[in-house]
Amino acid sequence: MPTNRSTSSSNISRFPAPTPAAGPSGASRQQLPIPAHALPHRTPRELLTMARHGLEEAAEIRADGMRYATAHLAALRAAAAVLAARAVPAAPGRRSRVTSVWSLLVLVAPELSEWSAFFAATASKRSAAEAGIPRVVTAREADDLMRSAEQFIAVVEVALGYSYQPRLEGLAS
Repeated sequence: MPTNRSTSSSNISRFPAPTPAAGPSGASRQQLPIPAHALPHRTPRELLTMARHGLEEAAEIRADGMRYATAHLAALRAAAAVLAARAVPAAPGRRSRVTSVWSLLVLVAPELSEWSAFFAATASKRSAAEAGIPRVVTAREADDLMRSAEQFIAVVEVALGYSYQPRLEGLAS
């Protein structure tokens, strides 16, 4: 079972400050209103750090289903980072129905729609794996999802103007 890892400020500093997202004309992207209850309560930097930690955690898990679920959660955190960066709370009014992160991602980052569709399609398998249903995920599926989540997180980092710097273990400071 995955362990919870806290996010320390030293890990967060591995991401430099983001650069403003610019469109083809050089103008900043317009932020789209999303219901306030659907917005993340962490910064994009924190969410990306949590996503990277999730991938590290998934790599250590032997059970295929939990490895799959943990990798999917890492991708969810990266998608939430995009929402945190590009969405603004909608004006107060009636509360909208519950919407998945993947459908909200398409609204604020249409360039990530293929990734959104892919991870939305894998969400039910993640739920089944988290529920402990045996043999719902093969080792290959778990490994493939881990690679996909890693690629997605890298795409999100670039889209948000962050550059991931992996830790170099064993170097003297």
